[in-house]
Amino acid sequence: MKISVLGAGAWGTTIASHLAEKGLETTIWALEEKLVLNINGARENNLYLPGIRLSNRLKAVKDMEKALNGAELIIIAIPSKFLRDTLSQSKKHIGTKPVILSLTKGIERTTFKRPSEMISEVTGAEKIAALSGPNLSLEIARGLPAASVVASKDLSTASKIQEILAGATFRVYTSEDIIGVEIGGAMKNVIALAAGICDGMNLGQNAKSALIVRGLAEITRLGTALGARAETFSGLSGIGDLITTCESPLSRNHTVGREIARGKKVNDILKNMSAVPEGVETALSAYDLSKKLGVEMPITSEVRAVLAEGKDPKQAISVLMTRPPKNESR
Repeated sequence: MKISVLGAGAWGTTIASHLAEKGLETTIWALEEKLVLNINGARENNLYLPGIRLSNRLKAVKDMEKALNGAELIIIAIPSKFLRDTLSQSKKHIGTKPVILSLTKGIERTTFKRPSEMISEVTGAEKIAALSGPNLSLEIARGLPAASVVASKDLSTASKIQEILAGATFRVYTSEDIIGVEIGGAMKNVIALAAGICDGMNLGQNAKSALIVRGLAEITRLGTALGARAETFSGLSGIGDLITTCESPLSRNHTVGREIARGKKVNDILKNMSAVPEGVETALSAYDLSKKLGVEMPITSEVRAVLAEGKDPKQAISVLMTRPPKNESR
Protein backbone atom coordinates (compact mmCIF):
# COMPACT_ATOMS: atom_id res chain seq x y z
CA MET A 1 0.00 0.00 0.00
CA LYS A 2 1.19 3.51 -0.83
CA ILE A 3 0.35 6.12 1.79
CA SER A 4 0.57 9.88 1.39
CA VAL A 5 0.49 12.35 4.27
CA LEU A 6 -0.38 15.97 3.49
CA GLY A 7 1.09 18.23 6.14
CA ALA A 8 4.42 17.95 7.93
CA GLY A 9 3.46 19.40 11.28
CA ALA A 10 4.19 17.46 14.47
CA TRP A 11 1.18 15.13 14.24
CA GLY A 12 1.41 14.49 10.51
CA THR A 13 5.12 13.75 10.80
CA THR A 14 4.59 11.45 13.77
CA ILE A 15 1.97 9.36 11.97
CA ALA A 16 3.98 9.31 8.74
CA SER A 17 7.13 8.09 10.50
CA HIS A 18 5.12 5.50 12.44
CA LEU A 19 3.67 4.06 9.23
CA ALA A 20 7.00 4.12 7.40
CA GLU A 21 8.62 2.28 10.29
CA LYS A 22 5.94 -0.41 9.94
CA GLY A 23 7.29 -1.01 6.44
CA LEU A 24 4.54 0.82 4.54
CA GLU A 25 5.53 3.00 1.57
CA THR A 26 4.90 6.44 3.05
CA THR A 27 5.45 9.87 1.54
CA ILE A 28 4.92 13.14 3.40
CA TRP A 29 4.21 16.43 1.66
CA ALA A 30 5.70 19.57 3.22
CA LEU A 31 5.21 23.16 2.11
CA GLU A 32 8.70 24.27 3.14
CA GLU A 33 11.63 23.15 0.96
CA LYS A 34 14.01 23.36 3.93
CA LEU A 35 11.80 20.99 5.87
CA VAL A 36 11.78 18.47 3.00
CA LEU A 37 15.57 18.55 2.89
CA ASN A 38 15.79 18.22 6.67
CA ILE A 39 13.50 15.18 6.79
CA ASN A 40 15.23 13.43 3.88
CA GLY A 41 18.75 14.34 4.99
CA ALA A 42 18.97 14.57 8.77
CA ARG A 43 15.92 12.32 9.33
CA GLU A 44 14.43 15.00 11.57
CA ASN A 45 11.63 17.56 11.44
CA ASN A 46 13.60 20.33 13.12
CA LEU A 47 10.73 22.82 12.85
CA TYR A 48 7.83 20.92 14.41
CA LEU A 49 9.36 17.80 15.99
CA PRO A 50 12.96 18.63 16.91
CA GLY A 51 15.12 15.98 18.50
CA ILE A 52 13.08 13.04 17.19
CA ARG A 53 14.76 10.59 14.83
CA LEU A 54 12.39 9.78 11.96
CA SER A 55 12.14 6.50 10.07
CA ASN A 56 14.78 6.01 7.39
CA ARG A 57 11.97 4.72 5.15
CA LEU A 58 10.01 7.99 5.21
CA LYS A 59 10.24 10.14 2.07
CA ALA A 60 9.41 13.86 2.04
CA VAL A 61 8.49 15.86 -1.09
CA LYS A 62 7.40 19.41 -1.88
CA ASP A 63 5.62 18.50 -5.13
CA MET A 64 2.01 17.68 -4.28
CA GLU A 65 1.45 15.64 -7.45
CA LYS A 66 4.43 13.41 -6.61
CA ALA A 67 3.18 13.03 -3.07
CA LEU A 68 -0.31 11.92 -4.09
CA ASN A 69 0.42 9.92 -7.24
CA GLY A 70 -0.82 6.35 -6.79
CA ALA A 71 -1.74 6.80 -3.11
CA GLU A 72 -4.30 4.33 -1.77
CA LEU A 73 -4.54 6.03 1.62
CA ILE A 74 -4.27 9.80 1.95
CA ILE A 75 -3.83 11.25 5.43
CA ILE A 76 -4.73 14.92 5.84
CA ALA A 77 -2.80 16.77 8.56
CA ILE A 78 -3.44 20.38 7.55
CA PRO A 79 -4.55 23.10 10.03
CA SER A 80 -8.29 23.63 9.67
CA LYS A 81 -8.12 27.22 8.44
CA PHE A 82 -5.88 26.12 5.53
CA LEU A 83 -7.69 22.86 4.82
CA ARG A 84 -10.13 23.97 2.12
CA ASP A 85 -7.47 25.78 0.09
CA THR A 86 -5.09 22.83 0.32
CA LEU A 87 -7.82 20.40 -0.73
CA SER A 88 -8.68 22.61 -3.70
CA GLN A 89 -5.03 22.57 -4.80
CA SER A 90 -4.73 18.81 -4.41
CA LYS A 91 -8.17 17.79 -5.71
CA LYS A 92 -7.02 16.93 -9.23
CA HIS A 93 -4.34 14.62 -7.84
CA ILE A 94 -6.56 12.87 -5.30
CA GLY A 95 -9.54 11.56 -7.25
CA THR A 96 -12.46 9.80 -5.57
CA LYS A 97 -11.00 6.30 -5.10
CA PRO A 98 -8.45 6.63 -2.27
CA VAL A 99 -9.39 6.25 1.38
CA ILE A 100 -8.90 9.59 3.15
CA LEU A 101 -8.10 9.90 6.85
CA SER A 102 -8.37 13.31 8.52
CA LEU A 103 -6.10 14.28 11.40
CA THR A 104 -7.35 17.88 11.22
CA LYS A 105 -9.25 19.27 14.20
CA GLY A 106 -11.50 22.29 13.93
CA ILE A 107 -14.74 23.82 12.66
CA GLU A 108 -14.72 25.99 9.54
CA ARG A 109 -15.45 29.62 10.38
CA THR A 110 -17.93 30.49 7.64
CA THR A 111 -19.70 27.18 7.01
CA PHE A 112 -19.35 25.41 10.40
CA LYS A 113 -18.29 22.28 8.52
CA ARG A 114 -16.15 19.61 10.12
CA PRO A 115 -12.92 18.51 8.34
CA SER A 116 -14.50 15.32 6.96
CA GLU A 117 -17.35 17.36 5.51
CA MET A 118 -14.91 19.72 3.79
CA ILE A 119 -12.99 16.76 2.39
CA SER A 120 -16.17 15.20 1.04
CA GLU A 121 -17.40 18.48 -0.44
CA VAL A 122 -14.15 19.43 -2.18
CA THR A 123 -12.84 16.05 -3.33
CA GLY A 124 -16.01 14.00 -3.74
CA ALA A 125 -14.30 11.12 -1.92
CA GLU A 126 -16.61 8.52 -0.41
CA LYS A 127 -14.34 6.63 2.00
CA ILE A 128 -13.48 9.22 4.66
CA ALA A 129 -12.47 8.74 8.28
CA ALA A 130 -11.22 10.86 11.17
CA LEU A 131 -8.67 10.04 13.88
CA SER A 132 -8.78 11.58 17.34
CA GLY A 133 -7.83 10.78 20.92
CA PRO A 134 -5.39 11.65 23.72
CA ASN A 135 -2.48 11.80 21.30
CA LEU A 136 0.35 14.17 22.13
CA SER A 137 2.65 13.99 19.11
CA LEU A 138 5.92 14.14 21.01
CA GLU A 139 5.02 11.27 23.33
CA ILE A 140 3.94 9.00 20.46
CA ALA A 141 7.01 9.97 18.42
CA ARG A 142 9.13 8.87 21.39
CA GLY A 143 7.47 5.47 21.33
CA LEU A 144 5.36 5.91 24.46
CA PRO A 145 2.09 3.91 24.52
CA ALA A 146 -1.12 5.65 23.40
CA ALA A 147 -4.60 4.88 22.12
CA SER A 148 -6.87 6.61 19.62
CA VAL A 149 -10.18 6.27 17.77
CA VAL A 150 -10.71 6.13 14.01
CA ALA A 151 -14.28 6.96 13.00
CA SER A 152 -16.15 6.63 9.74
CA LYS A 153 -19.76 6.32 8.68
CA ASP A 154 -18.57 3.14 6.96
CA LEU A 155 -17.27 0.82 9.66
CA SER A 156 -15.30 -1.26 7.14
CA THR A 157 -13.30 1.87 6.24
CA ALA A 158 -12.57 2.53 9.91
CA SER A 159 -11.55 -1.10 10.42
CA LYS A 160 -9.19 -0.99 7.44
CA ILE A 161 -7.45 2.11 8.80
CA GLN A 162 -7.38 0.58 12.27
CA GLU A 163 -5.39 -2.35 10.91
CA ILE A 164 -2.98 -0.03 9.08
CA LEU A 165 -2.30 2.26 12.04
CA ALA A 166 -2.20 -0.20 14.92
CA GLY A 167 1.18 -1.04 16.40
CA ALA A 168 2.87 -2.27 19.55
CA THR A 169 2.69 1.18 21.16
CA PHE A 170 -0.32 2.63 19.32
CA ARG A 171 -3.70 1.00 19.96
CA VAL A 172 -6.57 2.06 17.70
CA TYR A 173 -10.30 1.62 18.28
CA THR A 174 -13.10 2.10 15.74
CA SER A 175 -16.31 4.11 15.81
CA GLU A 176 -19.13 4.96 13.41
CA ASP A 177 -19.73 8.30 15.14
CA ILE A 178 -17.53 10.55 13.03
CA ILE A 179 -19.50 13.62 14.15
CA GLY A 180 -18.79 12.95 17.82
CA VAL A 181 -15.14 12.09 17.25
CA GLU A 182 -14.52 15.26 15.24
CA ILE A 183 -16.43 17.57 17.59
CA GLY A 184 -14.60 16.13 20.60
CA GLY A 185 -11.27 16.64 18.85
CA ALA A 186 -12.10 20.23 17.90
CA MET A 187 -13.73 21.43 21.10
CA LYS A 188 -11.19 20.06 23.57
CA ASN A 189 -8.79 22.71 22.25
CA VAL A 190 -11.17 25.49 23.31
CA ILE A 191 -11.47 24.12 26.83
CA ALA A 192 -7.68 23.65 26.91
CA LEU A 193 -7.27 27.39 26.31
CA ALA A 194 -9.41 27.99 29.40
CA ALA A 195 -7.43 25.38 31.35
CA GLY A 196 -4.19 27.14 30.42
CA ILE A 197 -5.62 30.43 31.70
CA CYS A 198 -6.68 28.62 34.87
CA ASP A 199 -3.16 27.27 35.44
CA GLY A 200 -1.53 30.56 34.48
CA MET A 201 -3.59 32.34 37.12
CA ASN A 202 -2.85 29.62 39.72
CA LEU A 203 -6.54 28.99 40.38
CA GLY A 204 -5.92 25.47 41.69
CA GLN A 205 -7.00 21.94 40.89
CA ASN A 206 -10.57 22.36 42.16
CA ALA A 207 -11.20 25.06 39.61
CA LYS A 208 -9.55 23.17 36.76
CA SER A 209 -11.40 19.93 37.49
CA ALA A 210 -14.69 21.82 37.48
CA LEU A 211 -13.68 23.50 34.23
CA ILE A 212 -12.90 20.19 32.53
CA VAL A 213 -16.15 18.55 33.63
CA ARG A 214 -18.35 21.51 32.71
CA GLY A 215 -16.38 21.86 29.47
CA LEU A 216 -17.24 18.27 28.65
CA ALA A 217 -20.91 19.08 29.25
CA GLU A 218 -20.67 21.89 26.69
CA ILE A 219 -18.92 19.69 24.15
CA THR A 220 -21.56 16.99 24.59
CA ARG A 221 -24.43 19.46 24.18
CA LEU A 222 -22.96 20.81 20.96
CA GLY A 223 -22.11 17.37 19.62
CA THR A 224 -25.52 15.84 20.26
CA ALA A 225 -27.21 18.88 18.73
CA LEU A 226 -25.25 18.08 15.56
CA GLY A 227 -26.24 14.40 15.63
CA ALA A 228 -23.41 12.82 17.62
CA ARG A 229 -23.89 10.07 20.19
CA ALA A 230 -23.60 11.24 23.81
CA GLU A 231 -21.58 8.16 24.78
CA THR A 232 -18.79 9.09 22.34
CA PHE A 233 -17.82 11.96 24.61
CA SER A 234 -17.17 9.54 27.46
CA GLY A 235 -14.49 7.82 25.37
CA LEU A 236 -10.97 8.43 24.12
CA SER A 237 -11.90 11.15 21.64
CA GLY A 238 -14.02 12.91 24.27
CA ILE A 239 -12.98 12.98 27.92
CA GLY A 240 -9.69 11.18 27.14
CA ASP A 241 -8.47 13.82 24.71
CA LEU A 242 -9.91 16.61 26.86
CA ILE A 243 -8.01 15.58 30.01
CA THR A 244 -4.71 15.21 28.14
CA THR A 245 -4.98 18.54 26.33
CA CYS A 246 -6.03 20.42 29.46
CA GLU A 247 -3.31 18.90 31.65
CA SER A 248 -0.19 18.66 29.50
CA PRO A 249 2.39 21.44 29.04
CA LEU A 250 2.96 19.90 25.59
CA SER A 251 -0.48 21.15 24.51
CA ARG A 252 -0.21 24.21 22.25
CA ASN A 253 -3.64 25.47 23.30
CA HIS A 254 -2.85 25.10 26.99
CA THR A 255 0.34 27.09 26.36
CA VAL A 256 -1.61 29.91 24.70
CA GLY A 257 -3.96 30.05 27.68
CA ARG A 258 -1.07 30.29 30.14
CA GLU A 259 0.48 33.13 28.16
CA ILE A 260 -2.84 35.01 28.07
CA ALA A 261 -3.05 34.67 31.87
CA ARG A 262 0.37 36.33 32.08
CA GLY A 263 -0.98 39.37 30.26
CA LYS A 264 0.23 38.70 26.73
CA LYS A 265 -1.90 39.54 23.68
CA VAL A 266 -3.17 36.65 21.57
CA ASN A 267 -1.68 37.92 18.31
CA ASP A 268 1.74 38.35 19.93
CA ILE A 269 1.59 34.80 21.32
CA LEU A 270 0.68 33.33 17.93
CA LYS A 271 3.50 35.19 16.17
CA ASN A 272 6.03 33.31 18.29
CA MET A 273 4.55 29.86 17.65
CA SER A 274 5.52 27.74 14.64
CA ALA A 275 2.61 25.32 15.12
CA VAL A 276 -1.05 26.30 14.93
CA PRO A 277 -3.11 26.21 18.17
CA GLU A 278 -6.45 25.19 16.66
CA GLY A 279 -8.49 26.28 19.67
CA VAL A 280 -8.19 29.98 18.82
CA GLU A 281 -10.11 29.67 15.54
CA THR A 282 -12.39 26.95 16.89
CA ALA A 283 -13.54 29.12 19.81
CA LEU A 284 -14.84 31.70 17.35
CA SER A 285 -16.51 29.11 15.11
CA ALA A 286 -18.03 27.16 17.98
CA TYR A 287 -19.46 30.29 19.59
CA ASP A 288 -21.20 31.31 16.37
CA LEU A 289 -22.40 27.74 15.79
CA SER A 290 -23.79 27.51 19.34
CA LYS A 291 -25.79 30.68 18.77
CA LYS A 292 -27.15 29.31 15.51
CA LEU A 293 -28.21 26.04 17.18
CA GLY A 294 -29.38 27.60 20.45
CA VAL A 295 -26.90 25.55 22.49
CA GLU A 296 -25.74 26.97 25.83
CA MET A 297 -21.92 27.13 25.97
CA PRO A 298 -20.85 29.62 28.66
CA ILE A 299 -17.17 28.56 28.85
CA THR A 300 -16.77 28.75 25.08
CA SER A 301 -18.50 32.14 25.12
CA GLU A 302 -16.08 33.55 27.68
CA VAL A 303 -13.03 32.08 25.91
CA ARG A 304 -14.20 33.79 22.71
CA ALA A 305 -14.62 37.08 24.58
CA VAL A 306 -11.07 36.86 25.95
CA LEU A 307 -9.67 36.06 22.50
CA ALA A 308 -11.76 38.34 20.28
CA GLU A 309 -12.58 41.24 22.61
CA GLY A 310 -9.58 41.27 24.91
CA LYS A 311 -11.77 40.62 27.94
CA ASP A 312 -9.89 40.36 31.22
CA PRO A 313 -9.74 36.65 32.21
CA LYS A 314 -10.59 37.62 35.81
CA GLN A 315 -13.82 39.16 34.58
CA ALA A 316 -14.57 36.09 32.45
CA ILE A 317 -14.12 33.84 35.50
CA SER A 318 -16.41 36.08 37.55
CA VAL A 319 -19.11 35.79 34.87
CA LEU A 320 -18.88 31.98 34.92
CA MET A 321 -18.89 31.71 38.71
CA THR A 322 -21.87 34.02 39.24
CA ARG A 323 -24.21 32.58 36.61
CA PRO A 324 -27.73 31.73 37.87
CA PRO A 325 -27.94 28.40 39.76
CA LYS A 326 -28.88 25.34 37.71
CA ASN A 327 -29.21 21.56 37.86
CA GLU A 328 -25.95 19.77 36.98
CA SER A 329 -27.66 17.38 34.57
CA ARG A 330 -29.19 20.18 32.47
